[in-house]
Amino acid sequence: MDKPESRDRALPVLEKTELTVHTDEVLRGEDAERIQAIEGHLNATEDDILEAKELASSMSLDHVRTLMKNVLAIHDGDPNFPHVTLQNIKRFLENEDVMEHPEKHEQLIEEIKLEAALITNNSPYAEVRAVTDNHDDPTTPVSTIRAWTIGIFFSCVLAFVNQLFSIRQPPIRFDTNMAQLLAYPVGKAWERWMPEAQIRIPFTRQTVNLNPGRFNKKEHMLIAIMANTSRSLPYTQYIVWTQVLPQYFNQQFARSFSYIFLNAFATNFIGYGLAGLTRKFLVYPSYCVWPRSLVTIALNTALHNEANHPVKGPLGKIWNISRYRFFMISFTAMFVYFWFPNYIFQVLTYFSWMTWIAPDNVHLNILTGFQNGLGLFNPLPTFDWNILNFNETDPLMVPSFSTFNSAGGMFLAGLVVLAIWYTNTWNTGYLPINNNRVYDHFGKLYNVSRTLDSRGLMDLDKYRQYSAPYMSAGNILTYGSFFAIYSAVVTHVILYHRYELIMGFKNLFRGLRWRRSKGRTENEQQNERANDGEYLDVHNRLMAAYPEVSEWAFFATLVISIVCGVLGIALWPTNTSPAVVLYGIWLCLMFVIPIGIVAAMTGIEVTLNVLAEFIGGAIVEGNALAMNFFKSYGVHGTCTDLCEQIPPRVTFAGQMIATFVSTLICSGVMKFQMDIKGVCTLDPPMRFKCPGTNTFFTASVLWGTIGPIRVFGVHGQYKWLLLGFPLGILLVLFFFGLKKLMPDNRMLRQVHVVAAIAGALHWGPYMADYLAQRGGAGFSYMWPSVPVAWFSWLYIRSRYLEFWSKYNFVLSAALSSGIAISAILMLFSVQWVGANIEWWGNTQIDAGCEGKACTIFKLAKGERFYPWWDPNRVPAP
Repeated sequence: MDKPESRDRALPVLEKTELTVHTDEVLRGEDAERIQAIEGHLNATEDDILEAKELASSMSLDHVRTLMKNVLAIHDGDPNFPHVTLQNIKRFLENEDVMEHPEKHEQLIEEIKLEAALITNNSPYAEVRAVTDNHDDPTTPVSTIRAWTIGIFFSCVLAFVNQLFSIRQPPIRFDTNMAQLLAYPVGKAWERWMPEAQIRIPFTRQTVNLNPGRFNKKEHMLIAIMANTSRSLPYTQYIVWTQVLPQYFNQQFARSFSYIFLNAFATNFIGYGLAGLTRKFLVYPSYCVWPRSLVTIALNTALHNEANHPVKGPLGKIWNISRYRFFMISFTAMFVYFWFPNYIFQVLTYFSWMTWIAPDNVHLNILTGFQNGLGLFNPLPTFDWNILNFNETDPLMVPSFSTFNSAGGMFLAGLVVLAIWYTNTWNTGYLPINNNRVYDHFGKLYNVSRTLDSRGLMDLDKYRQYSAPYMSAGNILTYGSFFAIYSAVVTHVILYHRYELIMGFKNLFRGLRWRRSKGRTENEQQNERANDGEYLDVHNRLMAAYPEVSEWAFFATLVISIVCGVLGIALWPTNTSPAVVLYGIWLCLMFVIPIGIVAAMTGIEVTLNVLAEFIGGAIVEGNALAMNFFKSYGVHGTCTDLCEQIPPRVTFAGQMIATFVSTLICSGVMKFQMDIKGVCTLDPPMRFKCPGTNTFFTASVLWGTIGPIRVFGVHGQYKWLLLGFPLGILLVLFFFGLKKLMPDNRMLRQVHVVAAIAGALHWGPYMADYLAQRGGAGFSYMWPSVPVAWFSWLYIRSRYLEFWSKYNFVLSAALSSGIAISAILMLFSVQWVGANIEWWGNTQIDAGCEGKACTIFKLAKGERFYPWWDPNRVPAP
C-alpha cells in the first residue's frame, strides 16, 4: 500500500507533449471499442484517461476501495456524477469477491482504478475538467501592480455605470464578462508598452516591477474576480430611494452620505464574512461545481491558452480551430445578429406567431402568447439568445438536469395558474393572468399611500376604507412556490447531503482550532480530513501550496459589518431597532449553506427575499422601513470566486478592495442621483424612472405596512398558500422514498425537487424589471432552453466529449459577451436618441392582447370585488 504522504500531495502527471508521444504505445494491443466504452463509462476524454493510466497502475486495491467508499457517500445523490460510473462503484464495493479474487474482475477493477485516478488527479466532473487546469505553477505572478491597477479601474467603472443607470428604464448593465474581455487588450498593452522600472511602495522599503512581464491568466482572473465583486450594487440603495423620494416616505435624513455608506458597507461586507465562514461547505468540496463560474474560467482559458489540439466533432469533422478563434467568431456573429431581435426586427424576440391568427382572442393569447400570455403551447417562441438567459440560466452553462427540472416545474405550475385564473379563484379572472403588480378591489393598481399615516406607518382605518390587496394568478402561484422551496431546500440538503454537512462542520471547527493546527504539516491535516471520510481532488491539493485565509479574518469582517449596520440604523431616526441586523443575519445563517449547496450543484440560486419579507413583516408589523432593513440583512449570497489556483489571500484582498471601492463609488453616485431634478417621476431625464424602486416600495408596503398576517394569516385571503411549506417537505420526501425503492433508476436520479420548484418561481414577482413591464415571464422564456440543453449536454457531450469540452463553455461566454457589448453600443447610439424603426416587424409585438393584457371578466363601472370575510362574523383583517 502507498504511503499516505504520496497519496495526499499533488501527484505528477504527463505533459501534453508526452501524451502525444506515448499515445500509440499505451493503446497498442487494446481494442478501440473497449477504449471508447471506458471513455463513455467514465465520462472522460481520451486524454483524461491517458493521463490517469499511470497513476491508476500504481494504486493499491485497498486504497481504491477506501477512496470509493468516500466517493459513494458524497456522490450517491449527485445528479452531476456519471450514472454508469456510480453503478460500477456500487458493484465494486458490494462484491467481496473483487478483493479476494481480483484476477476474476480485471475489467471492473481497471475502470474503478481509472475513475479513482481521475478523481485524485483531476475532477470527477467532465465540465470542470473541460475548463480548469490540473497543473499549477505557484511562482506565476498574480499580485502585480498591473493586476491591481486594472482590477481597481474596472471595479470603479462597473460600480459607476451600474449604479448610475440602475434606475433607468431599461437599465444598463456592465457585466463581468465585458470587463474580463476589455481587460485583456489593456493587460497586453501594458505588457508591451509599459517600461520595466522598479517602483517603491509608499511607507515601505519594498519595490515592485512596473512591468512584470507577460500578462498571464492568473492576473486576468484576479481582475475578473474584482470586476465580479464590484458589479453588484448595495441592496440598501432601494431602502434609501424609498426614504428620500417625496412620493414615498419623504425622509430627507437619508440623503446623508454617512447614512448611505454605513448601511451599504454593512450589507456588502456581511455577505463576504458569511461566505468565508462557509468555504468548507461551499467552495472546497469537490461536489461544488458552481456552473456559473465555469463560463468565466472558460473565457479566461480561451484568451490565454495557446495550446490547440484537434478534436473530432459532429459529422465526422476534425476541428482544428483554437478556443480563442472560436470565441472571436462566435462573439462577432452574436454581436451582429443581436441588432435584429433587439432593435431592427423585434418579432424575432417576441415570436408569438400563433396569436397573429386572432390577436384579440383572449384564450389563444393566454395559451400561446409571449408577453401577456403564459406561452405554454408555443413550440417556437423566440429567436433571441438573450431570452434564454432571462434569469441567468444559460442552458450551455447550467447542467441539463437543472434546465429540465426547472422547465418541467414551470410547465406544471403554469397549468395550476390556468386553473386559478379560469375558475376566478381570488378574483384573479378580473386581473391580468401573470404579472407582479398588486391591485385594489376596483381592479386598479394598488395606491399604497392611501393606507399610510404622516409617518409612513400603517393606518388601519384608512386601510379598511380603501381596499385589501389583490394579486394575479401567476403572482399568487409564485408566492406559494416560494414557501414550498424554503422548506424543500432544507429538507433536500438534510436528506441528500448530510454526509457533506458533517464533513463541513468538522473542517470548520478544525480551521478555528488554530493552536492545535499550528506546527502541523499540510499533509498531516489532509490525512486527518481523509480519515474523516473526505477525499481531496487535485484542485484542493494544488491550493494547499498557498497560505490560507484564517476563519478569524472572515469573522472579523462579519463583526465590523455588524457594527456598521447597527450604527447606520441607530444614529438616524429610522424608527427601527438595530436588533434587525442580528435577526437578518440569523435568517441568513440558517439558509446560506442549504441554498449554497443547491446553487453549487445545480447553478440555481434561491433568493431569501420572500421569507425575509414574511418573517420581517410579522416581527415589525406596520413598519415598512424596519421590514426593509430586516430583508436587507437577511438576503445575502455566497462567494464563489475562490478558483483557478489564485492564492486565497490575494483573492480575499481583491474582494475586500473591490467591494470597498464599489461601496464608496455607489454611495457617491446615489448622492448625486438624488439631486437630479425630476428623478423617479413619470417624466424624468435620461429615462430615470426607477422601476426597481417602485417595485421595492410596493413590496415593502405590502409586507411591512399591511403585513403578512393580514395577507396570509388565518383570516387572510391567501392563507391557503401557506400549505406550500408542508408541500415542499412532502415532495422531497416522496421522491427521496422513490429513489430508495429504485436506487438504480437513472431517470429518478435526475429528478431534483428544488430545481423543479425553482422553475415555478419564474412566473411571478421577482423577475427583472423589464419583464415586469411586459407583464411577467411566461413559459416562452424557459422552453427554448430545453432543446439547447438537450443538444449540448446530452447529444454532443455523449458523442463528442472532447469537442464539447473544448468549445461548449467558450461558446456560452462568446454569446453572452456579444449580446452585452452589442446592447451597450445599441443603447448609447440609436436607442439613446430614440431612433425607432416603425414597421410591421417591430409593431406586431404589441398587437391585440400582446400589447395590453386581456382578462376574462370585467368589472362594470363602480363595481368592485366583494370582501372575502363576513363582516358580521369576522373582523376585517
